[in-house]
Amino acid sequence: MEQGRKPPSWHRAYWLLLTVGFVSCLAAVALAVVRTPRILLVVNDPPESESGATGGGAPAAEGASLPAPAHPVAMNAADRAAYDAKLLAIANLPPPKPAARAALAASSGTVRAATGSATTGTAVASATGAAVDTTAPPKPQLWPVKAAYPDAGALLPFNRIVAYYGNFYSTQMGVLGEYPEDQVIRMLASTSAMWAAADPSTPVIPAIDYIAVSAQASAGTDGTYRLRMPSNQIDKAIDMANQLHGIVFLDIQVGLSTVEREIPPLAAYLSMPNVELSLDPEFAMHNGARPGTVIGSMDAKDINWAAQYLADLVRKNNLPPKILVVHRFTEPMVTNARAITPLPEVQIVMDMDGFGPPAQKLRTYKDFIIPEPVQFTGFKLFYKNDIRVPGSHLMTPQELLRLSPQPSYIQYQ
Repeated sequence: MEQGRKPPSWHRAYWLLLTVGFVSCLAAVALAVVRTPRILLVVNDPPESESGATGGGAPAAEGASLPAPAHPVAMNAADRAAYDAKLLAIANLPPPKPAARAALAASSGTVRAATGSATTGTAVASATGAAVDTTAPPKPQLWPVKAAYPDAGALLPFNRIVAYYGNFYSTQMGVLGEYPEDQVIRMLASTSAMWAAADPSTPVIPAIDYIAVSAQASAGTDGTYRLRMPSNQIDKAIDMANQLHGIVFLDIQVGLSTVEREIPPLAAYLSMPNVELSLDPEFAMHNGARPGTVIGSMDAKDINWAAQYLADLVRKNNLPPKILVVHRFTEPMVTNARAITPLPEVQIVMDMDGFGPPAQKLRTYKDFIIPEPVQFTGFKLFYKNDIRVPGSHLMTPQELLRLSPQPSYIQYQ
């Protein structure tokens, strides 16, 4: 191009269009960069309409990580209906006996007098021909328990928990210390799958139930007959549970200490969303008795204190409801049991902790767990102690699922 000569008009138009197009592209890219984080934020946030839904928890095998609702959030009407229906299912109420059915049918009808008028009867003939007093109050139904509805995100009754118990320092206290870590994980995964197959309607959550405070035969420097486990051991329990997409229970044996002294040091762990609490009244000693010499006990006020402490952590840390397990195999182990109060933030499981042949374990469940309903039940199985009697066997999921109520928490030692 000669110096001083202007380019043709079409050249100027071409460059103008090219410049405008380039600027438009830059603006579009800049707008996309600015908008992208906001789009991701919207996608990752749960819809407001779902904030109260529980969904019953994701199956452990899937390991799904879904946006959790803010807590505490009360269940909505649909969740409460699902909760009530599941409670009724695990109550597993037996059908009435033939005589009782006949009496019930007769009492709900009328007795036709000779004159043809209808009159209400106070006594009718049962299927056996014996008179049945229909004015007698019906036997109270203990299960399902109508306690406070839990907040959204509660694990029970929508799931069943299958836990392996013990302490990593001891080969005698349960499977956690008896086998290598990788073997325990494989065993627990297999046992969880067995329960899931036995009851496909109830997802299974595997759990590590670790004795974080262990009763001791010696008094120790502070005279409490208990030993607190170091944090690296608790961290190991949590890591094992995470490998299974499960949860952790920290088991407390207070010795001559108290729940008020032993639970607060574990607050950092109990503030995690997947860490729960267990109390073992067998080793809660009184009057200076050494653990193991007599069976200890806890009162409802101790259990309620623990539940309230957990509830405070739930509210403070915006957590889903916690689970509190209480072990029991005699009546005096838990005093004033009817005063134990589940909370919207804390679900309570009364766990049958006795060992022996099936008939003995079922008797313990019937005598000490069923008659004093709290909220949910558990059942403990001992790989060794349950089979020491000749002819005995380790109870199967099918056997335990026939119980009324069905246990929501299964522990293996």
